[in-house]
Amino acid sequence: MTNMLTRLVPARYRKSTPLIPVVRLRGMISAGGSPLQPALSLAAVSTALERAFSIKRAPAVAISVNSPGGSPVQSRLIYKRIRDLAEEEKKPVLVFAEDVAASGGYMIALAGDEIIADPSSIIGSIGVIAAGFGFHEAIGKIGVERRVYTAGQNKSTLDPFQPEKEEDVEHLKALQLDVHETFIDLVKQRRDGKLADDPDLFTGRFWAGEKAKALGLIDHVGDMRGFVRERFGDKAQLKLVTLPRGLFGRRPQPGVTGFGNADPGLIAAQAAGGLLSALEERALWNRYGL
Repeated sequence: MTNMLTRLVPARYRKSTPLIPVVRLRGMISAGGSPLQPALSLAAVSTALERAFSIKRAPAVAISVNSPGGSPVQSRLIYKRIRDLAEEEKKPVLVFAEDVAASGGYMIALAGDEIIADPSSIIGSIGVIAAGFGFHEAIGKIGVERRVYTAGQNKSTLDPFQPEKEEDVEHLKALQLDVHETFIDLVKQRRDGKLADDPDLFTGRFWAGEKAKALGLIDHVGDMRGFVRERFGDKAQLKLVTLPRGLFGRRPQPGVTGFGNADPGLIAAQAAGGLLSALEERALWNRYGL
């Protein structure tokens, strides 16, 4: 009788069935966001992470990462939140790279006790980049005069509408070196004893899965379902953890403001911001041929 009743209970609710919660982290990492382009940030993912780690009978938590990078601060905040929850709940973290876990995406992947990637996943890009445009000659040609008033001689550093100054570039590069060193230290800490002695490791170069494994950037090559069943048994179940549904059954998008009865000017501004964010994200994905 007990066996018959057990079979009537869905597999994911049976105590004997290992249940692995899965949190998907996808997209460009940024503190901002828009209706057209939701951001991957700590605010956007913290609730889902907390729900995943709160499942008491789960022997581990799986994190799926598919990101070309973005904000180094948000990347580290997400990494830190995953590690804090892992230590609080005493649960191992398995990170699975999808198309790409590069730059800030790889920083998040470092939160895993083990990192697993597809043979074609793009891994690495341990570096810091800043890019922009210079418009000072263009505005001169169309008869526009740039006027800037500051209190503080460095408040207009790297203004794209003014000629580039050598001291401003040097300051930016020094800042990038500081951030790069923080990234390198984190990689060495989390991958201690696993990294190959390769001069290109911290140059911003990136590799596919098998080569990334040989370099010690990941632990295994494989897929989530196959790896989980090999580790926890054929009956192991994956459970995707998402944000809780709202009053009308719709999941809220953290960091994204609904249009509602907003001013048309605000709608236009948000749409324009979303378009720029989309173009920026497209450029990031294109860096890795995706």
